[in-house]
Amino acid sequence: MKIGVFATFMSPIANTQMIMDFGRRAEEIGLDSVWLGEHVVLFNEMEFPYPGSPDGKIPVPEGGGLLETVATFGVLAAATTRLRLGTGIALVPQRNPIYTAKEFATLDYLTNGRIDLGIGVGWCKEEVIACGYEWSTRGKRCDEFLELFQKLWTEDEVSYQGRFLSVEKVRLDPKPVQKPHLPIIVGGYADAAFCRAARFGAGWYGFNSDPEASLKAMNRLDGFLSEVGRERGDDFEIIITPPYQVNAEMIEQYAQIGVDRIVVQLGGQRPEQIDKRFAMLESLVGECGRQCEFRWIFGINDNRVIPWSFQLLKRRALLRL
Repeated sequence: MKIGVFATFMSPIANTQMIMDFGRRAEEIGLDSVWLGEHVVLFNEMEFPYPGSPDGKIPVPEGGGLLETVATFGVLAAATTRLRLGTGIALVPQRNPIYTAKEFATLDYLTNGRIDLGIGVGWCKEEVIACGYEWSTRGKRCDEFLELFQKLWTEDEVSYQGRFLSVEKVRLDPKPVQKPHLPIIVGGYADAAFCRAARFGAGWYGFNSDPEASLKAMNRLDGFLSEVGRERGDDFEIIITPPYQVNAEMIEQYAQIGVDRIVVQLGGQRPEQIDKRFAMLESLVGECGRQCEFRWIFGINDNRVIPWSFQLLKRRALLRL
């Protein structure tokens, strides 16, 4: 089981030094990845409420806002050497697809293949419109843009004729380091999102999902994967961000249902809040490491977390050796 952290860096608390220190610390305690959300502009009134807070609004400091994702990745990348960097999620339908393909190919090149592109269609109608796009066509536009990404990242010269965008004999370099291209991780719970994951994805990302809800979603996803001759496994990863309150027993439950990576919510960004959260994350990483040792010693080759009672028996057995 891989353990990462989901952060929403916001001004004025988050600055260059704070973000670099955060990245180094995440790497030092053995975290696999840091994932960043994306919103370009915010609104006091929205047609659809933000699903992650009781009042339906994204919580931001007074006078502050979310830092731009790609620029923030540049700071994190400069401070780290191993940590993977993922978008959770990039709002593809409100982005320029040529610029997006270029930005993330360049990030993958400069980080030597450490980028995961988590994508989704978004929930904020006002933001999509403010970025110059239609709300009602965002799903179809997302699929078309993903098709173009894959061509730009893998072909020397690209011509593409679509409903929303057409290009003729263009070249995009450098290509991503990861082959055939950097992983596309699809977020969302609608049938269209599962279909998109099966068609384009190297994985699926469920946010704020407990083990029971995650299993139900994964069972639905399996049907869409089957339709295109795929299944969960080595080339398709399940990534879950649990509810904020998470512990080792929950991690065990996620592992037992087949989740590959857990991305824990950071929460507050004040130093004392980060210290407390990192202590918890270090404990989770340590427990997962001990489980890997048990699997190696006793020849357990599956990806499940070993139940606590079984671990205790193994520890006692080791003491008798």
